[in-house]
Amino acid sequence: MRWIWLLLLAALPVATPAAADPQFDLPLACTLGKDCFVQQYVDTDMTKGAKDFTCGPLSYDGHTGTDIRLRNYVAMDAGVEVRAAAAGVVRKLRDGMSDISVREGGFAAIKGREGGNLVVLDHGGGWLTLYAHMKKGSVAVKLGEKVQAGQRLGEVGLSGDTEFPHMHFEVAHDGKLVDPFSGALATAGCGLKDHPLWKDALPYIPTALLSDGFALEKPDTEAARHGAYAGTALTIESPALVFWIDVFGLEAGDHLVLNLTGPDGGVVAKSDTPIDRPKAQFFAFAGTKHPDGGWKSGSYTGKIQVVRGDHIVVQQTNQIALP
Repeated sequence: MRWIWLLLLAALPVATPAAADPQFDLPLACTLGKDCFVQQYVDTDMTKGAKDFTCGPLSYDGHTGTDIRLRNYVAMDAGVEVRAAAAGVVRKLRDGMSDISVREGGFAAIKGREGGNLVVLDHGGGWLTLYAHMKKGSVAVKLGEKVQAGQRLGEVGLSGDTEFPHMHFEVAHDGKLVDPFSGALATAGCGLKDHPLWKDALPYIPTALLSDGFALEKPDTEAARHGAYAGTALTIESPALVFWIDVFGLEAGDHLVLNLTGPDGGVVAKSDTPIDRPKAQFFAFAGTKHPDGGWKSGSYTGKIQVVRGDHIVVQQTNQIALP
C-alpha cells in the first residue's frame, strides 16, 4: 500500500512542533488476541521479499502499515470503533465509499481511493497517522478538528482496497514510514524492538483461530464469515454434521488437523491438511453425512490443531449437542 502516503503527504500543511515523539494507544476498541488480531505488519524487507518487525512472515512485499483485523463480518456489522492513537488535528478525511471486498467490486472502482474511508491525524513534530478502510458513514470527525487520544474517529469497515474487515494503521515522521512496533524507519530492517511507539506492550500473535462452528451441509466460506451458521442446531433428521474453522497466519510446513468426535468419543470425521505455503487466512472443514444408524444423543466435539514442527501452536475445541 505504498500509494497512501504518496497521495497524502503532498496535500498536508506543515505540522506544528511537538515536545517529544508520540506514544500511541491501540487505535481500535478491541483486545488483541481476543476479538482482534494483527494480520499484517509493516514490511521491513526492502527486497522483493517481506518480513515483519520480528523478521517473521506476517507481512507482504511493500506493505506500509499495520492491519488490525476483526474475527469476521459479524463483528464489523456490530460496530468496532476506530480511535485516535494520540492527540492530534484532523488533516485529511474521506467517507462515503461502500463496504465491499475488492475481489467483488474490482480494483477499477476504487483506483485513486485505495485507502477507502479514512482519517489522517497530525500529531505535531512531523508525525502523522493514517486510519484507513473505515465503514461507510462512520467517520465522526471534521477537517481541522482537534481530537484527543482514544477519541472515536469511525468504525472498522471494508472500504477501498481490502478483502477482509480491518483497519490499516500507518505512521510517518517527516514524510518517512515508521514501524510503530520497533519505532524505527521501515527501511532500517527487522529485529529492532528497543523503542516501540506503543504506550503498552502489544502481543505478537503469529497464528490464531478467528472463528469456528458447525454446519449441516458443506459450509460456504463467505457465508460462514458472515455468520450464516451461527444458529446451527443438530436434530435426528440432520443430513450431515460438519465442523468448520477459519484461521490466520499458517506457515509453510504446518499441518492443520481437524477432528470431529461423537458422544462416545469415537472419531466421526477427521482431516490433516499439510500447508505448502504461507496462508494469510485459511478456511477448512471436516464432517460426515447422516449415519446409517442415526445420530446418537449427546455432545459432538470439533477440535482444531495447528501443528508446527513438534509444537502445537493453536488448539481449540467446540461442541454441539443432540438432546
